[in-house]
Amino acid sequence: MTYNVDVKVMPLKDLLDPQGKAVLGGLANLGMTAVSDVRIGKHINLQVEASSAEEARAIAEEAGKKLLANQVMEYFEITVG
Repeated sequence: MTYNVDVKVMPLKDLLDPQGKAVLGGLANLGMTAVSDVRIGKHINLQVEASSAEEARAIAEEAGKKLLANQVMEYFEITVG
C-alpha cells in the first residue's frame, strides 16, 4: 500500500534562524508589526510503499535521521496520512 507521509523539518528552538529573522525584518518593513517571530523550515512529502502505517513511519523516521534533517541543528516531525 502507498502511504502519504509528511515530514516537517524545523530549526531547533534554541538556535538562531537567520532566514526567519530576515523575513521578520521584511514583514516589519512592510508594516506588518503584529508578527513577533518567524521560523523557516522545510515541508517534505514522501510517497512510501509499506505494508502498514507503522512501517511507513519507520521508513520516514530513518530518512529523517539519515538525510532529511541535520539533527545537530534541526528536528523533524512525521505525519502519516
